Amino acid sequence: MEEKFKLNGADRGLSIKGCGRQDKQLNTYDYLADVPGNTDVCDLVEVQFKNTRKGYYRNSNRLEIEKGDIVAVEATPGHDIGVVTLTGRLVPLQMKKSGIKGEQEIKRVYRKAKQVDLEKYEEAKSREHDTMIRSRQIAKDLGLDMKIGDVEYQGDGNKAIFYYIADGRVDFRQLIKVLADAFHVRIEMKQIGARQEAGRIGGIGPCGRELCCATWMKNFVSVSTGAARFQDISLNPQKLAGQCAKLKCCMNYEVDAYVEAGKRLPSKEITLQTMDAEYFFFKADILAGLVTYSTDKHIAANLVTLTAAQAFDVINMNRKGEKPEKLNSSEEPQNTKPADLVEQESLTRFDKRKKSKHKNKNKGEHHNSEHTPKNDNNEGSGEHHSHNSGEQREVRNHRDRRNNHGRHGREHRNREHSNHSENGSKE
Repeated sequence: MEEKFKLNGADRGLSIKGCGRQDKQLNTYDYLADVPGNTDVCDLVEVQFKNTRKGYYRNSNRLEIEKGDIVAVEATPGHDIGVVTLTGRLVPLQMKKSGIKGEQEIKRVYRKAKQVDLEKYEEAKSREHDTMIRSRQIAKDLGLDMKIGDVEYQGDGNKAIFYYIADGRVDFRQLIKVLADAFHVRIEMKQIGARQEAGRIGGIGPCGRELCCATWMKNFVSVSTGAARFQDISLNPQKLAGQCAKLKCCMNYEVDAYVEAGKRLPSKEITLQTMDAEYFFFKADILAGLVTYSTDKHIAANLVTLTAAQAFDVINMNRKGEKPEKLNSSEEPQNTKPADLVEQESLTRFDKRKKSKHKNKNKGEHHNSEHTPKNDNNEGSGEHHSHNSGEQREVRNHRDRRNNHGRHGREHRNREHSNHSENGSKE
C-alpha cells in the first residue's frame, strides 16, 4: 500500500520536486522533475526576480542547483540576485514560449548567493518603495504624462528599473538625468501595460482564483466586446472589466466554442410565420441549442421555446409558403441545467438555523413571562419569571397560613362542642 502512493516511485502521477515556490508569480510545474538525469541533460536554468520578471541563464560552472536556490547571475553591469524556479528539459521550451531565440545572448550563473550578497540585496530592496514615491513626485514636477508603477533594484544595488505606464510616447530624457542625480544609480525605464501591471501586483479575481496574469499568462491577446456578444454576456463595463480596468482576458477562453455552437442556430433576423401570429427572436441558449421566440418584437409576450431543429423546420415551411397553425414544440425540451452536486447544502443553512433558534428563544421567554411554572424547583431565566415566582410563593404562603388558621379554628370548636356535650350528660 505504501509503494502505491509514493510520489517518486514507479507509479508516477505527481512529483513533489515539480512544485514551484508559491510566493512567486508565474509558477511553473516541472512534470519532468522526477525523471532520472533531467537536470544533467540541459545546463539552462530559469531564474525569477521581483514579481513576474524572469530570466534564463546558463550554468556554465556546473553548479549543483535545484529549484528554490538563490543564485547570483550575470547582469549589465554587475550581478543580480534571483531564485531558481525551473531546471532541466523544460527550460528550452519555456524560452521558446517567451520568444527567446538567440542562445548566444544568454548570460551565465556566477554562484550560489553568499551571506554578503543577501545582505546587499536586502538593503537594495528596502529602498524600492521610497524610491518609487519620490520618482512619482519628480515625474509630476516635470509635467510628464506617465505613471511609475514599480521600482526594482538590481541585486548589487548599482541599477534600478523603473516600470511606468503611459498612453503615448514619453520623452523621459530629462527624467533620467534627475533620477540619476537623486538616487546615484544607473537608471533603466521600461514601459508596461495595464495587464502587466496587474500581473506584477497580483490579486484575486471575481472568480475567486488568483489572477491569470499573475499565475500562468505571459502573452496577452487583445480582447474585444465581440467576445461578449458571441457569448450573450451583458455589456456592462463594470462586470466585463478586470483588475486592470481592461476587458477580462478570460472572455477569450470559450468564445470559439460559442461561435461554433452559434452556427447551428437560426439567424436572429429570421421570423417565424404561423396562422395566428408572427414570432420574433427573443433569446437563445447557445450551448443547449434552444431558441425562444416572442410575438412582440420588443417585449416578452407569448414566449415559445424551440430546439434548433424545430425552428429550422418552421423556417423551411415558411420558405415553401406554408404556415403551421401555431408555434408549439411537439416535445418538451430537455432540462439541460447542470446538476448541482451540493444542491442539498445551502450556503445560508447556518443563518436559517441560527435565526430559528433565536426565534424559539424569544418565544420561550415570552411564554415564561405570561405563564407561571408549576414546578417550584425550576429557576427562571428572565426578570419576569423571577418576579412571578416570588409572587407565587407569597400567595402560596398566604394560602397555607389561611388553611392553618381554619384548621386550628375547627379543632377549637370541636373541643368546645365535646366539652359541652360531656357537661350536659353529667347534669
